[in-house]
Amino acid sequence: MISKEVILAASEGLHARPAGELVKMVKGLAPAKVTLTCGAKTVNAASMLSVLSLGLKSGSSIVVGAEGDNAQEALTQVVQFIASLS
Repeated sequence: MISKEVILAASEGLHARPAGELVKMVKGLAPAKVTLTCGAKTVNAASMLSVLSLGLKSGSSIVVGAEGDNAQEALTQVVQFIASLS
């Protein structure tokens, strides 16, 4: 598994609309498996409820992990997406 840390800059945190866009993007990156970790909790980034359960707020440190085929591409796209939220 490869991983990278990103800080969520979005002033409203990761709410339903951007979380839905993230989940849709992650599902399109299959067969790579993408996870999000905040604190001690790690979730599957392809699950809307799981992503929302992290309660990500502005300034949250998120570790994006990816494994499997095209893991590097998946990691890069997810990190760029999260970093672009404002």
